[in-house]
Amino acid sequence: MLDEDRRDKAVELDPWWVVTGNALRFLLGGASLVLGLLWILLNVHSASAAVDAAVGTVLALGGLVLLMPHRIRLPRRTTAAVMAGTAVAGTAAGLLVVRSKTCCMFAYITDRGWPFQWAQRGAVADDPGTAFRVARTSPWSADLVSLATDLLIWSYVGLILVVAVVLIRRVAHRG
Repeated sequence: MLDEDRRDKAVELDPWWVVTGNALRFLLGGASLVLGLLWILLNVHSASAAVDAAVGTVLALGGLVLLMPHRIRLPRRTTAAVMAGTAVAGTAAGLLVVRSKTCCMFAYITDRGWPFQWAQRGAVADDPGTAFRVARTSPWSADLVSLATDLLIWSYVGLILVVAVVLIRRVAHRG
C-alpha cells in the first residue's frame, strides 16, 4: 500500500485500557520468562531441585503464553476463571504442607504453604517443650510476598492447563 493510500484511511486506535493491558501483559510475561529461567539456573543444585525446577518451568511457560497471544487465542472469561480458581485452590491446598522445626536454643517454628511457606507461627523459650506449647497457642502470621508468589504460580498453572485444553481441542478438530 502506498503512503498516499494510507493517508486517506482513518487509523483506529485501541482504547487506552487495551493498550495499557497489552503493555502490562507483555511486561509480566517478559519478567516471568526471565525470572523462571533464572530460578531454574540458580537453584539447580539446591536440596529441593525438583520443586525449584517445577516452579521455574511454570514461571517460564506462563511468561511465554503471556508474550505470545497472537500464537494461541484463549477464551478470556474461561481463562480468567480457571486462573483465579487454580490460584486460590492451589494456594489453599498448599496449606496442607506443614513443616515444623526446633532450632536455635529453643525456638519452635511451624511453616505452612507450598511451594513457598507463607503462613508461620512460632515461639522462643528456655526449653523445647515450653517453646512447642507457646508456639501452638501463638497466632499465625502471613508473609504477603510469598503469598502473592504462590498465587501467581498457581494462576500460571491454571493458564497452562487452559492452553493445554485449547491445543488438544485444536488437534482434535483437525484430526
